[in-house]
Amino acid sequence: MKNIIKTILLSVVVFGMNSCTEEKILDLEPINQISESVAFSTPSFIASSMNGVYNAAALGQYNTTNPNGGRGYIWGAAFVEQGDCRGEDVVNTQAFFQVTYEGSYDANTLNNMYYWVDGFRLINRCNLMIEGVNGAVAKGIITQAVADDYIGQAKFLRAITHFELLNFFARPYNYTAGATHPGLPYREVGVNTTAEIASETAKPRNTVAECYTKILADLTDAEALITSNGFNNSTRVVAKATKSAAIAFKTRVYLHKRDWANVIAEGTKLTTMTLPNAYALTSASNGAFLYPTNLSNTESIFSIQHSSTANPTTNGALPSMYKQRVLIAISPIIWRNPFWLADDKRRQEGVMINTPASGAKYSNKYTDVTNNTDAAPVIRYAEVLLNMAEAQARLSNLPAALTLLNSVRNRSLATPATQSYTATSFTTNASMMAAIIAERRIEFLAEGRRWSDIQRLQDDDLVPIVGVPAKVANGVPPAAAYTLGTPYDGPLSIAAIPKTDRRMLWPIPQVERNTNPNVAQNDGWE
Repeated sequence: MKNIIKTILLSVVVFGMNSCTEEKILDLEPINQISESVAFSTPSFIASSMNGVYNAAALGQYNTTNPNGGRGYIWGAAFVEQGDCRGEDVVNTQAFFQVTYEGSYDANTLNNMYYWVDGFRLINRCNLMIEGVNGAVAKGIITQAVADDYIGQAKFLRAITHFELLNFFARPYNYTAGATHPGLPYREVGVNTTAEIASETAKPRNTVAECYTKILADLTDAEALITSNGFNNSTRVVAKATKSAAIAFKTRVYLHKRDWANVIAEGTKLTTMTLPNAYALTSASNGAFLYPTNLSNTESIFSIQHSSTANPTTNGALPSMYKQRVLIAISPIIWRNPFWLADDKRRQEGVMINTPASGAKYSNKYTDVTNNTDAAPVIRYAEVLLNMAEAQARLSNLPAALTLLNSVRNRSLATPATQSYTATSFTTNASMMAAIIAERRIEFLAEGRRWSDIQRLQDDDLVPIVGVPAKVANGVPPAAAYTLGTPYDGPLSIAAIPKTDRRMLWPIPQVERNTNPNVAQNDGWE
């Protein structure tokens, strides 16, 4: 961490904006690299600094020689691609994500290394932002109310980034009693001096329980401090953190924590919102992805915005990976899953599905192959509803769970009147849970959600997953593998990874261990 901090975290990159409103980021082009003292010297510089934090979340810096040379680490694209490729519901067709897909990574593999590096780079920017605006208040440059909004946004990004890293580098919350197993070093200090470098690099990993406590505290602060609830001046706010985004993300965190009552309590804040602020599923299955409304529809809660000049590029952007270069295919495993009905609208060719000459199936959620402007969907209302459905099922409230599950599934059914689930469809909590997890796999396909479900459901009491499931071989699956009618029973050339295998977790990158031996390596990677 010391080398990382020294080389890339000592200055604040300020990005020029034509407008710094809550509704949109109009320009993500960098105009300068300036010192922290200047970055927080005027209200406009402070606003631009906040937008620079979002820019860092969208791009990362995979190429250290180019300020905009990132590949979307981690929120611009990588969370989708890595989260998908760690699971069994996609197939890596070339070599690009093969290391992740096959589980052949090590402590020096670039994909997992940059997940850590760019994740903590973003966290440090959030911390510098918080400290900078507090200093600006003390100097009378901005009011406390304005500062609170920025602090809330920074805490939101800090929380969700720690949480995302936790799901790749640590075991799930219920792995030990009290979640006392190793988590991450939870960083809350902005590093821009030699003394701070020495102090921060000496910190060991917090426990998973400690990380969850801090994540939830940051999200609760974000909910309280951010000005926007997701709807400003007749415009939806999706590309920036809002009160609603903090609430929605808390349903995800509580789901992983297995705190079912709080999943429902937080979700209810959103389901009971009144017009014109209320969230709702779009009428079409692809409504949250259509351009140009992917940042203004009623379903998207928080997404990362891209422009034609600032995006994860050909080597990272979602439309490039999933459509133009067809590097990530839909797996026959999920395509032929019996829960996914043959006439489900999410199978519509040219709408949700792209089938090139090979006959393999690809997601069509990201379509701007010319400019790579598709937003990266971090969390949307459909997830909140399915999070609540699962919590209700876990608490044996099957009628409530059924209503929530059907609210998501029915919009994609050809004939909901006859295909919708009914009270007789499920007789046990386990059967209801199986349908909910299957719906998550279908609804969030190509959105990076599968890995987090695999991780949190290890040895679950109702829908247990043991290790990483076996996968179809790396490469383009043959068209015949997608023939509907029966579950996929073809070869699974990539063996399952046992739950005790070291590959269940990504190793702490060697660049971190070289300078901070206090950050203990994950078991088996020493």
